[in-house]
Amino acid sequence: MAKYSDKAGEKVGETIHEMKEGKLKSGSGKKVTSKKQAVAIGLSEARKEGAKVPKKKK
Repeated sequence: MAKYSDKAGEKVGETIHEMKEGKLKSGSGKKVTSKKQAVAIGLSEARKEGAKVPKKKK
């Protein structure tokens, strides 16, 4: 059984692509330069869309 859905993987791929183009912005409006941050944003967006994503670690 997969941990993440295909939809979540696609969303993360899109956000990493945006980051590489320099178009991805964080919540504060600053440009994202970290891959980790781009992945976190992608997972967060996928979670909002209802994709199968594990809960955030606390």
